[in-house]
Amino acid sequence: MKLLLLLALVALAQCRISRVTLWRGKSLRQVLRERGLLELYLRQHPYNPASKYLPSLLSAEPLQNYLDNEYYGTISIGTPGQDFTVIFDTGSSNLWVPSIYCTSQACSNHNRFNPAASSTFVGTNDSVSIAYGTGSMTGVLGYDTVTVADIEVTNQIFGLTETEPGDFFYYSPFDGILGLAFPSIASSGATPVFDNMMAENLVPRDLFSVYLSNNGASGSFVLFGAIDYSYTTNGISWIPLSAETYWQITMDRYVYVGGQPVACSQGCQAIVDTGTSLLVVPSSILGTIFASLGANSDGQVSCSAVSSLPSIVYYINNQAFSVPPSAYVIEVSTEGAGGHPGWAWAAAVGNHPPAWLQSDGYCALGFQGMDVPTEAGELWILGDVFIRQYYTIFDRANNRVGLSPLN
Repeated sequence: MKLLLLLALVALAQCRISRVTLWRGKSLRQVLRERGLLELYLRQHPYNPASKYLPSLLSAEPLQNYLDNEYYGTISIGTPGQDFTVIFDTGSSNLWVPSIYCTSQACSNHNRFNPAASSTFVGTNDSVSIAYGTGSMTGVLGYDTVTVADIEVTNQIFGLTETEPGDFFYYSPFDGILGLAFPSIASSGATPVFDNMMAENLVPRDLFSVYLSNNGASGSFVLFGAIDYSYTTNGISWIPLSAETYWQITMDRYVYVGGQPVACSQGCQAIVDTGTSLLVVPSSILGTIFASLGANSDGQVSCSAVSSLPSIVYYINNQAFSVPPSAYVIEVSTEGAGGHPGWAWAAAVGNHPPAWLQSDGYCALGFQGMDVPTEAGELWILGDVFIRQYYTIFDRANNRVGLSPLN
């Protein structure tokens, strides 16, 4: 008995509970606006949040933190380590970073991995090609030591970019993406980072948890191998996964707006996705939600009306999960063209701002429409707008998601 206990303690000592601090950098919208490029960018890059969920693009690595919300942290790759900022994305499964092989402008202002500078790098002849809704990347696969917080994952496969066409990645404040979804959707069959953490017994529990702060505050993190119970004082609701691809769950009742059912009458599928900024809904439902919240067809509302708006309530596993207007309403900077609130955005989509928008400020609902058919019906995405309201636990051991209200 003593020997078994000793062995158990030794095994536990080899596992580390590791926290990666995340921070919200200057958003892509802010960078583009400062350079006078926001109008042009929005015209040239229509947003397609459905791209990573379409069957023909299952290998797509998403960059869904579009324009306004990015949470990213720092990892290192190689020996000695070369640092990169990455999005920790539960909606994809691959790790990739820019490399010295990259010839695109997007790589010129980001950290680039140099294989020759790492004594532990092992190259391959395997290629990787990933499509995005707003661009794409191509590259080669290699193996090296990847350090996330204080966890060292040896022989981790990752992508080294050779091309990153367009200017989306050029203006992004992060270098690459670290996917935290399941191996089944990994491009080129690459084993995800967290799967290797589990396989190498580098985490005490086969789960990770995420806290995303509100209102630009610091303190956001991804915690590998543990739950920080100081964030779960309101209890944890456990929700079983409906598919082991993305972190996909079933919404089993109506979605309610102000106590009135608006959608999902027969149940629908939802993705809990840290790589998506907004609340994504089927396109056929978007107009209904806008109308029920008193917004125009573009989702614009008067900022003075926000305090009177109702909460959005999702029913998941027979429990209600609420998102208040303070979470789903986004106040847009008034630094638009001509000095009018929101003018740059309105011009970009071919509309003129109404009188109330010019005089009363510009607020937008944090919803985006898309159409992705699934065998189980409509697909919704619970992005950062939702996750900021709940400490979220991604449990691979039991294939479930845990949600704990933060307010």
